[in-house]
Amino acid sequence: MSTLVRKASHRPIGDKIFRGLLTSSGLLVLLICLAMLISLISNSMEAFSEFGFFRFICSSEWDPTAGREQYGALPFIVGTVVTSILALILCIPFSLPVALFIGEYFKGKRIAGVIRSLTDLLAGIPSIVYGLWGFYTLRPLIDMIDGPQGNGYGILTSVLILTVMIIPYASSLTAEFVMLTPKSLKEAAYSLGATRTEVIGSVILPNARSGIVAAYILALGRALGETMAVTMLIGNTDKIPTSLFDTGQSMASLIANQFNEAHGLKLSSLIAIALVLFLITAIINGIVKIILNKKRA
Repeated sequence: MSTLVRKASHRPIGDKIFRGLLTSSGLLVLLICLAMLISLISNSMEAFSEFGFFRFICSSEWDPTAGREQYGALPFIVGTVVTSILALILCIPFSLPVALFIGEYFKGKRIAGVIRSLTDLLAGIPSIVYGLWGFYTLRPLIDMIDGPQGNGYGILTSVLILTVMIIPYASSLTAEFVMLTPKSLKEAAYSLGATRTEVIGSVILPNARSGIVAAYILALGRALGETMAVTMLIGNTDKIPTSLFDTGQSMASLIANQFNEAHGLKLSSLIAIALVLFLITAIINGIVKIILNKKRA
């Protein structure tokens, strides 16, 4: 009895220590985000002071020639947004069936476990591996389609590799929300004579809609920030692409290609582009948070 009393008397101290550790961890994450934001803003002020924020965002000129430097982020914003959105559009018809296969049709069976393990494996493969696969497999195929005027690099090749990369990510997240559908709702639909297809269309998808949308927005966020695979396949030209076979450049690939040799105004412009990418990603994550909060409500 005395031992139990001593343990009970020490619990408040342990709880306070544990609570302090949790609070410190949460504050540390907040401080890291604030430090990143402050660092990006302070180091990009030279570019914004020289060109203005909206002029920098809307300008398509990228000229690093000393004495007449002009930097604009529009070609890279377009390249990033176009490749990411097209990849997301192509991802949906492939990832949603995989999610339904894992989360509903063969839920709990061995085949679903195997497919789920393979999906998780694909989601964890480093982007450089996808880039090499795209370089040696997808690029020659696109080169054959594009004809003698092309070399396989461009927007289409980048879109296809991004699609392959985010399919496992989106399908894994979507399957989680599909499996969260209450069993009672599905059983009620079956008792009324609904088929499996009708249950999916009228019960599962409506119930998991918010979560599925959030999963695809998160997949879009990953596509927006992808660097190595896109850098290897997009062509890396500082212009606005006008077709799927045109070369271009994303914000992440531009920074990866030119950061090491940059200084002065060019370095500040690259950091300004990183700030724009940071803000776009933050907005996407905010949208996901709003959607999930509505789901919980």
